[in-house]
Amino acid sequence: MDSKQFQSVVEFLKTLQDDICQRLETVESHGHFREDAWHHDNGGGGRTRVMSGDVFEQAGVNFSHVKGEHLPITATAKRPEMAGQGFEASGVSLVVHPDNPFIPTSHANVRVFRTISKGDEPSHWWFGGGFDLTPYYPFDEDIIHWHQVAFEACKPFGDDVYTKFKKWCDEYFYLKHRGETRGVGGLFFDDLNEWGFDKSFEFIQAIGYAYCDAYIPIVNKHKNSVFDDKHKQFQKYRRGRYVEFNLVYDRGTLFGLQSGGRTESILMSLPPEVSYRYNYQPEDGTQEARLYEYLKSKDWLGLN
Repeated sequence: MDSKQFQSVVEFLKTLQDDICQRLETVESHGHFREDAWHHDNGGGGRTRVMSGDVFEQAGVNFSHVKGEHLPITATAKRPEMAGQGFEASGVSLVVHPDNPFIPTSHANVRVFRTISKGDEPSHWWFGGGFDLTPYYPFDEDIIHWHQVAFEACKPFGDDVYTKFKKWCDEYFYLKHRGETRGVGGLFFDDLNEWGFDKSFEFIQAIGYAYCDAYIPIVNKHKNSVFDDKHKQFQKYRRGRYVEFNLVYDRGTLFGLQSGGRTESILMSLPPEVSYRYNYQPEDGTQEARLYEYLKSKDWLGLN
């Protein structure tokens, strides 16, 4: 991937951020995204956009383009041959925490990475991304819709793409210390370069635009659902699992902090209100207990 190709991806990512923000604003009755443009001493920077309103307690959509003289530990742990190389990375990452507990939290990310070689060292590049859904009060039809949109986005790129990246998502968004998935999955992929630049770039465009098609119908369906304080307290408790995953396991969070990114932008994925309860166990037969039946890998589209 040369600098011109990389720049074309950066321009797409800026456009994608604009598109997602505009589409999420159509759902929100009171509120608009506010933007913080930021710059880093290494020449990188980004645009962090956050919205709070009646529908979304906090929706954050972040664009970043960071550079560095040396790769952070998270990037070289499995790729020691790249140690010492410079790099640049760009991406759009978003997390939406709705106010209504019957609307799931959602996450999406598409990103590009390349090393900047010194001398005769070979350079490396790849794409990554995906999206996943974290309900508190799950509805089968919502989850099937979410996965169907993911399937349709992957279909032009190969018959096994959805199945492969869906499995990867289930395995990646897994809290080992809890023995449960973070939610009901979606897609996750990384190190994507075997298709070549053009096809790989087309794929992240398809995934980036598919996110709103998958999520907004679910938001519209439940944004007027009636809930009480019990529902809200359970949502806050389960948001604690989101915090645990992002701070313990998430590669993007670790990479951002280790590469000197803007801390406020990196941690915008955390929910504004969250609670912890010691050894909480929902009562058998309740709506809250039902969620735990969903926190495992499942073939939602009946493909296998």
